[in-house]
Amino acid sequence: MKILMLSLNTFPYPPTYGGAEIRTFNLLKHLQAKHEVTLLTHCQRPVSAEEIAALRTWVTHLEILPAPAPPSPAQSLPGLLQQASRFGRFLTTATPPSVAYRHVPAVQAWVDSAVAAKKYDAIVCEHSVNEIYVRPGFQAQIRTVVDIHSSVYGWVRNHLEQGATEKPWRDRLYLPLLARYERRYCRKFSQLVVTTPDDRRQILALVPEAQVEIVSNGVDLTAFPYRLQDPGGERLIFIGAMDASHNIDAACFFAQQVFPQIQQQYPAATLRLVGARPVEKVQALAQLPGVEVTGRVPSMVEYLHQSTVCVVPLRAGLGIKNKTLEPMAAGVPVVGSDRGLEGLSVDTAAAPLRALRANTVAEYVAAIDRLFADPALRQTLSHNAWAMIAADYTWEKAAQKYERVLSS
Repeated sequence: MKILMLSLNTFPYPPTYGGAEIRTFNLLKHLQAKHEVTLLTHCQRPVSAEEIAALRTWVTHLEILPAPAPPSPAQSLPGLLQQASRFGRFLTTATPPSVAYRHVPAVQAWVDSAVAAKKYDAIVCEHSVNEIYVRPGFQAQIRTVVDIHSSVYGWVRNHLEQGATEKPWRDRLYLPLLARYERRYCRKFSQLVVTTPDDRRQILALVPEAQVEIVSNGVDLTAFPYRLQDPGGERLIFIGAMDASHNIDAACFFAQQVFPQIQQQYPAATLRLVGARPVEKVQALAQLPGVEVTGRVPSMVEYLHQSTVCVVPLRAGLGIKNKTLEPMAAGVPVVGSDRGLEGLSVDTAAAPLRALRANTVAEYVAAIDRLFADPALRQTLSHNAWAMIAADYTWEKAAQKYERVLSS
């Protein structure tokens, strides 16, 4: 197949920058092994010549087109009027301002020309924001697929429900418009791809007639090898990009509400918050006793291997989480919330115990206490979780499913 992949919201290299980059890179890498993949992208963040050269080796063709100018609110308008202006544009155009500003006429012309010339068998949008370049009429000419990553409507609604949004009044106002937007763009595509059953339910509630397939995330087992031994101790770790709203909320919740309770039982316990781009709110957590905020680290797996337990205390955010799969692959026992363990069968009667589940402060304290005190339980979780990852959650397995979606 000849596949045109749009990743204009992220430059997908290196595949350690964030969740969208990791997923996009690994899917295209494995598709390229059997198909011709043309990747259309921007450089919206600083990207080195070495990174561009490296990405070229993983695709048939790499096209880097002009990036959109950052949105610039009218400086002459007070803040509330700026918000009203953005809401008005959303109301009339049916496209969120955060998506609309990304539209670059030169990119649209490139895509239109490629589709008209019938150069490709399928056009794939990696992340829903790339839908802006897919015209409704494309369905009659080419197979159109969008890898949604997570429902934008469901994401905002979930953040509101969990109190994890910084602007609840704005998000409540936008919510019905986001539902309208998601219905509209989903109907432009032959096939929709999501990462978990919860994601699929979110989309089908909005677009019941949609063809929705589940393609989970995966792990590169060479990048996250199983650790040779349990380090023991009382070291906790939470990993993730520390500028993402759901990770900020999780880090603050755990460090401020859960970890002090852990320290009452285990005074020597430590908590590492490991991930790039920590915002000021996360950086401030380093002032708490026993808490370390690392920022970007050279090797995430080394930090995982040094940890006794990995916590995934997410209260918001949809989709299957790399921050859960990667520690499991590395052999680190996981304690996670319903959101952190979404899409995974870890503690049902029909499956071996692969992680401990916690949603309240008391549940986290109890689960971590069990694991700190019981090396055999840590080993059980470590072994069972790794076996699940190796069997079902590698990027090779995910790409095979993705390939079937594209070729069906």
